[in-house]
Amino acid sequence: MSSKEDILKKYRSNIREQFDMPDLSDILAVTYPNPLLQFINMTKSVGGNAIEVEEWCDINKLIRELFPDAVEIASNLPGITIATRNPDIVDDASDLNGTDVGIIRGEFGVAENGCVWIPQQMKEKAVCFISENLVILLPKSQIVNNMHEAYRRIKFNDYGYGTFISGPSKTADIAQVLVMGAQAARSATVLLIDE
Repeated sequence: MSSKEDILKKYRSNIREQFDMPDLSDILAVTYPNPLLQFINMTKSVGGNAIEVEEWCDINKLIRELFPDAVEIASNLPGITIATRNPDIVDDASDLNGTDVGIIRGEFGVAENGCVWIPQQMKEKAVCFISENLVILLPKSQIVNNMHEAYRRIKFNDYGYGTFISGPSKTADIAQVLVMGAQAARSATVLLIDE
């Protein structure tokens, strides 16, 4: 028996009373009269940006306008013609180092906290974290009210990985000074598209 199994056996032998899991079906989670507007406001409050894109808008042109100095743009999304790197065909995740803008697709957003569910949709998921600026394309019809609704919608694809992203990476751990881009993107922009 391994030391882990020994430890777990000792814990289990000392359980005096067991409790059933609580019924979570009757929890009243927060809802919003306009989840899309709430999502936009929350995204901005966590340091990100959310832009409603008109149906006729050229996404490639819009991204170029938002990031005019970007040289290296990574995406595997169809229709993103400004991409200079494809995370599906790089040899190694480190090949994405130096990416100015990463363009990915979100499955749904959460109005409660401005986060977006991003299932892995490319060979190298590093593009989600190594890019200086992250652009997330998100259908504006796919906004849920709260995390209770969000967890019911999570599905994993063949990659078996996904993450919630809310705004740019930030920390204030050291001397309580807010640092943007500490562990991932310095900026996060959600483009809310029609679909």
